[in-house]
Amino acid sequence: MSKEEGAQIQSPEANVDRSLGTEPETMEKGTAEHINLNNNVTAKIKNPLADLSPAQVIRDVEEFAHEFELTDILPHLRKGALVARDPADYVSVPDMSNEEITAIHNEKAHKWKQPRALYFTIILCSIGAAVQGWDQTGSNGANLSFPVALGIPEEGPDAARNQWLVGLINAAPFIASSFLGCWLSDPANKLLGRRGAIFISAIFCLLSPIGSACAQTWPQLFVTRLLLGLGMGLKAATIPVFCAENTPASIRGGLVMCWQLWTAFGILLGCSANLAVKDTGDISWRLQLGSAFIPALPLLLGVYFCPESPRWYIKKGRLRNAYRSLRRLRNTDLQAARDLYYIYAQIKIEQDISGTGNYISRFGELFTIPRVRRATLACFTVMIAQQMCGINIVAFYSSTVFQQAGASVTGALFASWGFGLVNFIFAFPAVFTIDTFGRRTLLLFTFPNMAWTLLAAGFCFYIPKESTAHLACIALFVFVFAAFYSPGEGPVPFTYSAEVFPLSHREIGMSWGVAINMGWASVLSITFPRMLAVMTPTGAFGFYAALNITAFVMIFFWVPETKQRTLEELDYIFGVPTAMHMRYQLFEVLPWWINRFIFRRRSAHLEPLYKLDHIATSD
Repeated sequence: MSKEEGAQIQSPEANVDRSLGTEPETMEKGTAEHINLNNNVTAKIKNPLADLSPAQVIRDVEEFAHEFELTDILPHLRKGALVARDPADYVSVPDMSNEEITAIHNEKAHKWKQPRALYFTIILCSIGAAVQGWDQTGSNGANLSFPVALGIPEEGPDAARNQWLVGLINAAPFIASSFLGCWLSDPANKLLGRRGAIFISAIFCLLSPIGSACAQTWPQLFVTRLLLGLGMGLKAATIPVFCAENTPASIRGGLVMCWQLWTAFGILLGCSANLAVKDTGDISWRLQLGSAFIPALPLLLGVYFCPESPRWYIKKGRLRNAYRSLRRLRNTDLQAARDLYYIYAQIKIEQDISGTGNYISRFGELFTIPRVRRATLACFTVMIAQQMCGINIVAFYSSTVFQQAGASVTGALFASWGFGLVNFIFAFPAVFTIDTFGRRTLLLFTFPNMAWTLLAAGFCFYIPKESTAHLACIALFVFVFAAFYSPGEGPVPFTYSAEVFPLSHREIGMSWGVAINMGWASVLSITFPRMLAVMTPTGAFGFYAALNITAFVMIFFWVPETKQRTLEELDYIFGVPTAMHMRYQLFEVLPWWINRFIFRRRSAHLEPLYKLDHIATSD
């Protein structure tokens, strides 16, 4: 393994004398270079241990072990810290066993070889995402019958009022999520931990769909869906963070994006349930809404079998518990000890930018601390882009759209099921591409393609309804649109937003991201029934096609890449000023892309913006 390859496994940079408690004059290798995490104009990413000699690292580790009563694992901590200091040269660390050397080597050679506890955590939490997908499609199918059943038909003298009302009922979970549910994440995580917050959210997601199925009036249905939103918001703001904090950097994107994979699976299951109960008469819409409780049940029963986030334990000063969690989440004791000390060293550096205020103060710091503000901007961009792309006009209202295209109730439900199937199948490629091509690349590839497919679907409404090509072409382009969405803008927003904030602002930052996403989902849900009536499907689809291009430009300028970096390394990525990042994209990346892919010049070279500093030579 080359030095460069090793550097990809572990990295970043810092003020070592602050982070490890060492004085500059006692360091054998001189004073560590200080990187301003709020203004990283050098765009460097360094390892906080790299400027220390092996002897100094050992001394600091021993102090760490005595301070936190971890002397029983001191041999692992010593070796782990030396491996973290110079990941490319792990073979030369004294007393390394063959098993430990193989385990470190496999972090790149066989990166998917991980403990069962890690996969159990990811799978179980991802099942929670199915609640959101299932609810979207449950209301999608129920839209065909519940308005009439509850006395708010979308035709007749009160059609305009009722269209807004149906949109409001569909939007209720997203309204509650954006205004309250997601903001519960910070206090719930602080008091109960990641697992406790997820457990509370699962209770809401279990009981609220059952309440929706029993509603006798539209206000009752509206209230039960508001309660569902509390659980959805708390869950959406916590689960991606929980998964990101438990997962190694090399596969973090591929595993955390299981949130989207299971959301897509929930959409497919919801579409399947809609079809299964479509002939049950007056109770069909009740079954379609109520069935969304099913995926919440395993989440409720299994979440405490998962290890708690080690970073949450470190934040609380419970280093022994953090090590126990890491031991379940890593293949060897050495890797657990290495990650414990390395995360601890990096988190200490984050104190340069960590606010110590209360809930309100931390929210304000999302916009006032430069490093955090850049993460807030990037999170805002990817989250709002998920609504701007138009995916939810299909997820919420595909049955209505297909019915307007001339399909019967059964045909509309089958077409919606096809959308769910495509959305699920095409989410799989992202598992393997999100950590290789990267989050930013997937977004920049998919948005232009979503724009033209959505526009094409809109223009297909001009095909005469008498022609079989009318419905077939609309369905085709909607399916192709979903195929482009699923590996790009589908998995990236929640994965990306869970990564970009420092530990001190991670809960409040993720709450901000979910509030933006759910809030605009509610706007879309409320407005689309009326938009269809006033603008026609062609105008509505064309409007969202234009928003795709707008989102593409926003992502190009405001969203840095985060692939294969530890969560703490991202402090250096977001330490780079936004203006510097925008100039690089405009004057370096864009000319390179034109030369390489338009003029086909293979000699075109792009100098990377971020520079990974290597270990200094030993004395």
